[in-house]
This record gives sequence, C-alpha cells and structure tokens, in this order.
Amino acid sequence: MIYRDPQAFLALARTLSAEQPGCARAAFLVAPDGLRIAAESATDNQYMDVARVVDVDRALAQHARLQKELAKRVPTIGFPGDPATPDAVFPNNVFATARLPGEVGGRFIIGRMRHPLRQREAERADIQRFFVEVLGYQQIDLRGLPGLSELTGTLVIDRARRIGFAGLSPRCDLEGVRAMHAAFGLRAILAFELAEGEYHTNVVMGTLGGRSLVIGPSAFKDESVAAALIELYGADAIVLDSNELRGFAGNCIALDQDRVWMSERAADGLQAATRSLFAKRGWHVASVPLDEVEKAGGSLRCCVAEIF
Repeated sequence: MIYRDPQAFLALARTLSAEQPGCARAAFLVAPDGLRIAAESATDNQYMDVARVVDVDRALAQHARLQKELAKRVPTIGFPGDPATPDAVFPNNVFATARLPGEVGGRFIIGRMRHPLRQREAERADIQRFFVEVLGYQQIDLRGLPGLSELTGTLVIDRARRIGFAGLSPRCDLEGVRAMHAAFGLRAILAFELAEGEYHTNVVMGTLGGRSLVIGPSAFKDESVAAALIELYGADAIVLDSNELRGFAGNCIALDQDRVWMSERAADGLQAATRSLFAKRGWHVASVPLDEVEKAGGSLRCCVAEIF
C-alpha cells in the first residue's frame, strides 16, 4: 500500500518486524569512463555545476579505490563505463535488485529514467545478461510502464521490514512509485514531496542495515514527514543539518552491520555530535575521496548498486 499520510504510515510500520536481512549480499559499480557534467541532468540537479570540468583520470582512480575498499567487506563487481553515458557511474538509479521471502531467486529491476541521456544506461546488455543469465534473476523492466521510477535514487528502502520512502520530485511521480512498489515487493511505501531543488531521496536520507535512519529534515517540503520518520526509528535516527546534507552526508550506505560508507567530503563535514551519534548507534564511519565524481551531482551511495 502507498501512503501519503505519515501518521497512518507510522501506525502500520510500527507493527512490522524485520523479516529479511537489512544489508546486501554484494554490490556492483560502473566505472566513470568519460565522466562529465551532463547539462541535461543538471537541469534538475542543484548539486551539479555545468561550469566545472571533471578530471576523468582522477575520477577513475578514486572510483577504483572505492571498489577496492568495498571489496574488503563484501563481494564488489565492477563494470566498465561508457563515454556515451556520462552519468552511468550512478547505476543504482537505473538498476536494482530485490529478494523476497518465499521466492526462489532474486529480482533484477530496470528503472525508467527521466532524461534521455540516462535512459541509454538501461540498454546495457552485459549488465542485464549478468543478472538474468549468470545469476538467474527474474528481470522486471519498468521502462514500458507509466511514471518515473529512478529506483533506489528516488526510493529509499528499509530492506529488513520491506518498507520504502519515496521522495516526489521532477524525477519521481506517484505512477512511478506504484511501479516500484510492485517491483520491489514492498509491504508499504510512504510518498512525500521533497523540498524545491532536491532531486533524489537517497541524497537526503538513508536507512542503515534495517535499524538506523540518517535524515536531513530541511530537504523535505513538509518537515513533519521527517519528524514522523525520526519518531519511527527513535534512538536509531541520526539527524543531519543542512550543511551536512550539502556535503553529501545523507548519501551514505551500510553493506554490513557495523560500517557506514560515505565520501571523504561527507565524513569531513560531519559535526562532532553527529559523528558521535553514528558511533553510539554502532556505526564506524568509513570514507574514501570522491570529490571528482561528486562534481557530477552524486556521491558514494549513488555509485553503489546493491545485490540482494
């Protein structure tokens, strides 16, 4: 069910216990070959500046280090990039996976992107064949359905409880939310409007391992929605201020139950009190430099597509 009323969603979510692992089994990345600031994407992404120039060699080196560090914790697969798709370094918007209780095998989901330049990314036959032919996942293609469905960019998921949080923006509408609800097999989604200028939910909030919430209330059009989510996670909610958000601290991810990954810029921008909260909730903050990649409008979590 899709909720618009945060209190009604809160009442339901409180009754739902964890029924599956909150962290992915593995991850995959797409290298930033030909990475540049795409003017098309910049029309609705305030984190991009078309006047900036990306040093591709440096971006490749930073990205390779990210894969190396993540691989120390979980299996991490790397696919090559393509200069024809300069935003492909953020694959979690286009591709996602799910594994539901009682189902044999997993689901490989292809999203429907807003911008034509990013729609090209979904045509990657090698990525599709890896999941369908090698891993045996069921492919669910949302491109032929109504609505915009930029997957785990617009939809933040608490995998343990199978609930989602969808931020409506120029890149996400209710029809897209309905398509993602079915594709991911979720029990409930709360849909809400992001503040003017915000484009992806995972830039301003994230769930960690099915137990913690990282959230920036200033990025919500109605901050009472953020308040309800903070209430849901209680002591495990970590609230970010607007400066921490601008530094991409909300664009974080946990691939196991004791480490949260974010960019070096994001980690360096954390207030001491915020860093202490992560530690008190059992999260070690790990980071790698990604400033060259961040010029393209996303950060570490955007680079990581989870394999469940």
